[in-house]
Amino acid sequence: MQIEIRGAEKLSFRERQVVTLKEMGRSNEEVAKQLGLTASTVATLLHRAKQKGYQVVIVLPGDALNLFTQEDSEI
Repeated sequence: MQIEIRGAEKLSFRERQVVTLKEMGRSNEEVAKQLGLTASTVATLLHRAKQKGYQVVIVLPGDALNLFTQEDSEI
């Protein structure tokens, strides 16, 4: 799975780190431990990032969900 953060240029480096880890399903405590921050700092960075506006897009390779047949891909 690959995630794309649209509007990432608006975010600081730390905000990008926090957003990425949170979007991967990590808790504030897990993010804090990995980045050497406190959980409250993680919450603050996430809040600031949300205020700046960004959009997360999940990019799935090929037909990862097995929704299409061989005939569909030929159309």
